[in-house]
Amino acid sequence: MLVRLGFKMRGSIKRPPTPDAEEEEEEDREATLEQIINIKLISSGEKERLKEVLRERLNECGWKDEMKSLCRSYTRKKGRNNVSVDELVHLITPKGRAAVPDSVKAELLQRIRSFLLHSTAL
Repeated sequence: MLVRLGFKMRGSIKRPPTPDAEEEEEEDREATLEQIINIKLISSGEKERLKEVLRERLNECGWKDEMKSLCRSYTRKKGRNNVSVDELVHLITPKGRAAVPDSVKAELLQRIRSFLLHSTAL
């Protein structure tokens, strides 16, 4: 009725348009490539092996000690009783991700690629 009177209904600025229910159901049914790879990694036990390699490499390169040092210095600065674990995680996570050496990232990526090639060949 408002449209007939010359008023247009404006869509909500904060809310995106609602997708069709059929589209949502179809997307839910289809597993993404990332999900499929993750399932293969978990079911084969490769994900745990990759995590262990990552832990070893990060220890070898001093990454763990560097992150521990950052946490300790922040805790000293703010006061031991004034810092929460969530606050530390929020502060350290971006720095930790950026500090992972490229060689470690490349090694893990190569191991994942190799796993995928071998698992699809079987």
